[in-house]
Amino acid sequence: MPQRFLLAALFLAVAGCASPPPVSVHTKDPVSSTLQGDATRPAQAQWVRTELYFSVGPLEGEEGVVSPARWREFLDQEVTTRFPDGFSVFDAYGQWKDHDAKVPERLATKVIVILHESSAKRESDIEAIRLAYKRITGDLSVLRLSQPAVVSF
Repeated sequence: MPQRFLLAALFLAVAGCASPPPVSVHTKDPVSSTLQGDATRPAQAQWVRTELYFSVGPLEGEEGVVSPARWREFLDQEVTTRFPDGFSVFDAYGQWKDHDAKVPERLATKVIVILHESSAKRESDIEAIRLAYKRITGDLSVLRLSQPAVVSF
């Protein structure tokens, strides 16, 4: 009998420490296809879609390969700190041929897509990410493609 009492008391104590469930980001009765009333993402903002292309190493061979752990570290330290609201990363195949090369270089590639407001601060953040990767890997370039975007959340 005393064991059951202790067990019940322990259960109630642990249950009292539980965190409340997270607020859902889903709705069962939407009134619009867009997220309404989010002042941090104003509808009238001028948005840009920026794609950054990163070589993570040649397809064949291990020389110059950026490990998955090192890539995650780069994302955590350089990208997430500058764009904590989010971005997307895609695996890709890339190739390019230098002017004097006989054959193209075939590369494992990561593409980061960032949707951001058009501002000097965001431009600076993008350039800081590119520079950081070049310093880390010794690569000569990180391809950037930026274009205006119509964004709705």
